[in-house]
Amino acid sequence: MGTMGESPRSGLSSPEAKLGMRVEDLWDIMEPQLSPTEKLNACFESIPVSAFPPAPSNQVIEIKSDASLAEAVQILAEHKILSAPVVDVDAPEDASWIDRYIGIVEFAGIAVWLLYQSEPSSPRSPLTPTSATALAAATKGVTAELECLGPASAATTSGNFFEALTSSDFYKSTKVRDISGSFRWAPFLALQTSNSFLTMLLLLSKYKMKSVPVVDLGDGKIENVITQSAVIHMLAECAGLQWFESWGTKKLSELGLPVMTPNRIIKVYEDEPVLQAFKLMRKKRIGGIPVIENGGSRAVGNISLRDVQFLLTAPEIYHDYRSITAKNFLAAVRIYLEKHHEICPLLNGMITCKRDNTMKELIQLLDSEKIHRIYVVDDDGNLEGVITLRDIISKLVHEPRGYFGDFFDGVLPLPQNSRV
Repeated sequence: MGTMGESPRSGLSSPEAKLGMRVEDLWDIMEPQLSPTEKLNACFESIPVSAFPPAPSNQVIEIKSDASLAEAVQILAEHKILSAPVVDVDAPEDASWIDRYIGIVEFAGIAVWLLYQSEPSSPRSPLTPTSATALAAATKGVTAELECLGPASAATTSGNFFEALTSSDFYKSTKVRDISGSFRWAPFLALQTSNSFLTMLLLLSKYKMKSVPVVDLGDGKIENVITQSAVIHMLAECAGLQWFESWGTKKLSELGLPVMTPNRIIKVYEDEPVLQAFKLMRKKRIGGIPVIENGGSRAVGNISLRDVQFLLTAPEIYHDYRSITAKNFLAAVRIYLEKHHEICPLLNGMITCKRDNTMKELIQLLDSEKIHRIYVVDDDGNLEGVITLRDIISKLVHEPRGYFGDFFDGVLPLPQNSRV
């Protein structure tokens, strides 16, 4: 990585770094009276989103709406991706992208939806009495253990629950389209190739989208899917460039991070059921939760919403556990990953930073560790806050008044205090 004392142009060769150079060239000709944030906004507004480098595989994975949940999980696991656009198999051949895609399904959304069906029936549950009975029968009555799993409950779930669930006809016959609109199901809100970088960055930050598809109006197909992680990787590759260094060398505290304070952090204790962690993430609509040592305030691990995939892709690893606590979950998944020589952020344990770290240091750490959030701690290791990828991107750009116009009409709810 370049430093401020070097000429960055000589060492930057990746597609992301070349993109950073494009921002640098625009930065150099911006009006001097503009503030740094206004300069960045203007730079990103001048670059079309089609310039963003495609994923390494250069292949957009899609899931058909009539695929079963089991098939969808297999596709996502095989390609090591967390989500994918869903193609409507009933759409005509000449359908536009608006009619061709019905949404984006997440790995975590499938797992949490299945767990939600295991709860007592409620007016919100989409399960019919027949399917609810089928699920209960499929899991051999283990679902009853989930019924008392409230916020303060110490109830646990036995290790054979997920083996029974993933071998059930319910899991293999429920279609992806049957869970549309459920938790973590995202509307298919796509950008055209001519839309700007600024639009994409605002959608991934202020508007809380995890990924943004980019479509070519000519053939109506997806050209790229840009994720929050991909943006963070791009920023990491831009170290050494003037526009990045002017922002990245600031301390987290200077930029108002962390946004989330200690008293607002949702956490789970190591002896609580792991399902409690996933239920809290669903209820609070968050992507991760720290695991706290019993009787203390130090975090001993982190469970991300994406880790719920292991309940479906490797249910056998819990078979010997009488209960699946947060501690057991972390231990079982680590053993499984080491045995299969798989790389996963969960293997790295608890990764933290401090308020006096710079934004540049934080971005490089998040990118190298491939994690979506990092916990801020004090000198004694006590939690002081949490910073997500969305928090970082939101500090890079701001939304001009009236910027989106009617862009969101009928698509998704606006954030609080929106000026659109």
